[in-house]
Amino acid sequence: MSIDFSKYIASYPDFPEPGILFRDISPMLENGEVYRAATDQIVQFAKDRNVEMIVGPEARGFIVGCPVAYKLGVGFSPARKKNKLPGETIEESYGLEYGKSSLYLRTNAVKPGQRVLVTDDLLATGGTIDATIRLVEKLGGIVVGTAFLIELTELKGREKIKDYDFFTLLKY
Repeated sequence: MSIDFSKYIASYPDFPEPGILFRDISPMLENGEVYRAATDQIVQFAKDRNVEMIVGPEARGFIVGCPVAYKLGVGFSPARKKNKLPGETIEESYGLEYGKSSLYLRTNAVKPGQRVLVTDDLLATGGTIDATIRLVEKLGGIVVGTAFLIELTELKGREKIKDYDFFTLLKY
């Protein structure tokens, strides 16, 4: 099935700042066939890398990570804000345009040597993805790739991902 995924992306002008056109996957989520086809591409990317675990930051990371983990038959662990995870956690800070924030990951979320795919719905400035990668690596996990539905190239998030293997469905 050939799908023009760009037809299922909403565009919002001047967000998060003037002159930046923000893209959102909400219309894709409303169409189960399109969303399934999009996540199937990430599943294949993950299979090719023998992924054993999926980690995604905050709620938007769940949107991509959970169905991919389910289809692969592997676990999913969220990287979340403070006090949103039960049990012992580790922390990584990242910069925002208005200051700093932190993400937390449970200390038992990733096993040493485990092959991990870091997922999110979109790559913008890359702060949460960079923090998530550092959390996985602190626990001894091996980040074998990163995967996104959308990359907003103007916001230069790829610079934070460095040389990690990379998949994105659509670039803007």
